[in-house]
Amino acid sequence: MILTRAPYRIPLGGGGTDLPSYYSEHEGFVVSVAINKYLYIALNRPAADDLIRLKYSRYEQVADLEDLQHDLAKPALRLLGFTERLEIASLADIPSGTGLGSSGTYLVALLLALRELQRSRQSTQELAEEACHIEIDLAGHPSGKQDQYLAAFGGFTCLQIARDGQVRVEDLDIPDRARERLRRQMLVFYTGMTRSSSVILAAQRRDTEAKDHGVLASLHRTKALGLKIRSTLEAGDIDGFGHLLHEHWMNKKLRSASIGGADLDRWYDLARRHGALGGKVMGAGGGGFFAFVCPDQAVDEVRDVLTEAGLRELQYDFDERGASMVANF
Repeated sequence: MILTRAPYRIPLGGGGTDLPSYYSEHEGFVVSVAINKYLYIALNRPAADDLIRLKYSRYEQVADLEDLQHDLAKPALRLLGFTERLEIASLADIPSGTGLGSSGTYLVALLLALRELQRSRQSTQELAEEACHIEIDLAGHPSGKQDQYLAAFGGFTCLQIARDGQVRVEDLDIPDRARERLRRQMLVFYTGMTRSSSVILAAQRRDTEAKDHGVLASLHRTKALGLKIRSTLEAGDIDGFGHLLHEHWMNKKLRSASIGGADLDRWYDLARRHGALGGKVMGAGGGGFFAFVCPDQAVDEVRDVLTEAGLRELQYDFDERGASMVANF
């Protein structure tokens, strides 16, 4: 039995520029942080038969890999040469479709377990790239590279993505005191709304490839804000980050009407009226988790009004380890 885990992440700036449709012409930049909420993969070799069993929100049992329906596990198993006698179960702290990077996190944890079974270890960057290859190239998801890299590396991480897709990974050098202030002043709430990020991201890909002026201008601005957010956080200016996050969210909503929505706008305006400096919906938008950055004196008030409005706060801390083995026995 092998047990692995990989962390979810909170995007801090630049999200959307990590898609191939953008970085292949303009280069991408993302800054993000992993949190201590995890997706776990338990992997076992059954002794009684040669079937493949996959347990997630559904249960699949097949004799032939090609009959498997899971659109990420199937190409991963095919790529690594697993065709029989395998049982895989996933457990998660966070629901899928909520903007914290579930598909990339799933793949990274799964690949780590499969490579452990093969005894073919990889570097952290190789693990992240293999997950990107499977999700983007083999599964055909309109995904970027942020989720897989943050799941693999963890921590406060900056990704600089070249036109050829090569990723340079750098730590975000935030002072320890500022890290603690960020954890205290950045509140994260579950909206109770799930959505398919593929729909929103596929539309962004089409518009970017068609060189839609509005979408490209928004993504250029997103990258510039991501770079500014990096320098602001490294200077320890958490309130300044909150103001930039407001600009980031206003700019992001220009790309598609599907990113926002009446409920999201109502909650955002409520938080701002009670002191929040800025915030944004995680991931592609449209639902999932909403993060708000508040000055110290407004944290409790914003927490109270959003809880009264029906949102559920996510208690979290930052993860510094990234994907890891939990057990092999």
